Amino acid sequence: MEPGSLRESPAGSGDPKPAEWREEIRNGMAVGNDGKGRAGGGDNIDTFKKTDGEGAEDRIVEKVNIDKKEVRKSEELDPRIQEELEHLNQASEEINTLELQLDEARSSYRRILTDSARKLNAQASHLGTCIEKARPYYEARRLAKEAQQETQRAALRYERAVSMHSAAREMVYVAEQGLMADCNTMDPTWQEMLNHSTCKVNEAEEERVRSVEEHQRVTQQCQQAEARVQSLQNSLRRVILRSKPYFELKAQFNHILEKRC
Repeated sequence: MEPGSLRESPAGSGDPKPAEWREEIRNGMAVGNDGKGRAGGGDNIDTFKKTDGEGAEDRIVEKVNIDKKEVRKSEELDPRIQEELEHLNQASEEINTLELQLDEARSSYRRILTDSARKLNAQASHLGTCIEKARPYYEARRLAKEAQQETQRAALRYERAVSMHSAAREMVYVAEQGLMADCNTMDPTWQEMLNHSTCKVNEAEEERVRSVEEHQRVTQQCQQAEARVQSLQNSLRRVILRSKPYFELKAQFNHILEKRC
């Protein structure tokens, strides 16, 4: 037999059958059962894994894009969101308008204040010391005016107290008439109304007494303030006349500034 030639074994001769060739993966390389590696086996597996990962990422990105489109679509279709955005825009415009108006009002107030101070200082320099001499008279006039306003408020309070007292007494009268009409049954409703009306009469009477005392107090203060004004007017007649332009101008500017506030 020539070297290297193969000899067939007869059937049943007992010779082992040639083993089938198998391939295993070791350290990223395909290795057969003969121990020899097959280059490229591991690369194919890595390539498959990498390709599979890229496909998953593409599917995730595609799903995110679809979700974003659905969100935008739902927002466009929801009229409540659009309505709230319109309200927000309107509120922002109103805020901007009010801020501009506030800035203009502040600038106007500062201009009037600066102009009034400049004119009053010029008037004071022209008139001299008569302004300070006449100032107590104008201060007394201011206090007398405030006392008159307090007297008017006290008078209104007294009138309300008298009206409440009269109404409460009328309720007592009605409750008493109801009890007299149902004297046999003694309706608890009339009794409750009578008790309530009696309490109201007592409260109204207390308020009426307090309002009378308050009115008397502020009336006395008003009379004292007016008497002081009259006294100062008699003693400071000349300086009052000389300083009149200054205080009239000051009152005019104060009125303008009060309207701006």
